[in-house]
Amino acid sequence: MKIVIINSGSSSIKYQLIDMPAREVICSGMIDRIGLETSNFSYKTNKDSLEEILPIPNHKIGLEKISSLLMDEKLGVIKSTAEIEAVGHRVVHGGASFSDTVLITEEVKEKIKQLFELAPLHNPANLEGIIVAEEVFSSAKQIAVFDTAFHQTMPEVAYRYAIPNYLLTENKIRAYGFHGTSHKYVSEKAIGFLEKSSKIITVHLGNGCSITAVKDGKSIDHSMGFGPMNGLIMGTRSGDIDQSVIFYMVNTLGYQLNEVNTVLQKQSGMLGLTGHSDLRDIQANAEKGDLNCQLALDMNVYRIKKYIGSYAAVLNGIDAIVFTAGIGENSAYIRKSVCADMQFLGLELDEAKNAIRSSEIREINTVNSKTKILVVPTNEELEIANQVYDLILN
Repeated sequence: MKIVIINSGSSSIKYQLIDMPAREVICSGMIDRIGLETSNFSYKTNKDSLEEILPIPNHKIGLEKISSLLMDEKLGVIKSTAEIEAVGHRVVHGGASFSDTVLITEEVKEKIKQLFELAPLHNPANLEGIIVAEEVFSSAKQIAVFDTAFHQTMPEVAYRYAIPNYLLTENKIRAYGFHGTSHKYVSEKAIGFLEKSSKIITVHLGNGCSITAVKDGKSIDHSMGFGPMNGLIMGTRSGDIDQSVIFYMVNTLGYQLNEVNTVLQKQSGMLGLTGHSDLRDIQANAEKGDLNCQLALDMNVYRIKKYIGSYAAVLNGIDAIVFTAGIGENSAYIRKSVCADMQFLGLELDEAKNAIRSSEIREINTVNSKTKILVVPTNEELEIANQVYDLILN
């Protein structure tokens, strides 16, 4: 069964064609900078690869470019889009409506649209990808996999806010959690590696960052909440902030609410602290003596440590900490800093192991470390393919 996985962002499309149940990646690639004259396009198979810089004005043209290459006479891997049985879409916010993977209908699309305000950077782009894929892969089943679904196992004490009850019962205001596809994938990989159901803290660090307490394979607490803006410090998002700041910005400083939203979503986090949103730039500048960049790194690490400590208390101890996603997998500096001075949790980092780059799951703790420290490369596309395949079979 051939399944196309689409991860549609506001200015990007990540894609893979996966043959299930063999889990064979037939081709993969991405488009970023959609809407610019200098869009980056990549396409890779086991035999060939292609990279181009060209204008891709919108998602429709981007997906048409992908489908045409899939069927290209020289580089293609299929003869017709009819060979694609399903398209799996990553959708960030499922709200209270979706606790599992679903076949996309007009009703599902409308509910995704209703959640735009809760995930303004993600759900509009996710829906755009669905609408375009319905045209490009017209004979395929379109299936949505929600980032919030994995966190539906959080207990009520974790997901409820201390606000009037009617705001939950009537307006569904609660913590939902995000990056669930990634947290589910890496926690299952870690459990398999440890060969036992465990108390695990998964730390997803990328442009968006989140942390999850996982007990026996289930999410029991998570750093993000009603929307994907709170918790850890992120590339452009503030993470946790005192609500009073919002009222002060509006009532005293004269900001409009939409301006506050823009500041907290797009102008804060590491960007607001340093002028850079990419951790590689921030680390490089910190090494050159930039005090703002060094402080931002320290703040980032401090926030992660706070969550690890609180989740260790919730779990009543931990068997492993798992680092994943772009920063978690690649930044030895962040991993080392987070694990420093954490002996009370039994963490002992092996610096030589930590410095090694690998695409495989690996331990980076010392032999004597009481708690495992793991780096587990995430694969959201494969996890989406697994869930799509299971839905079709059942």
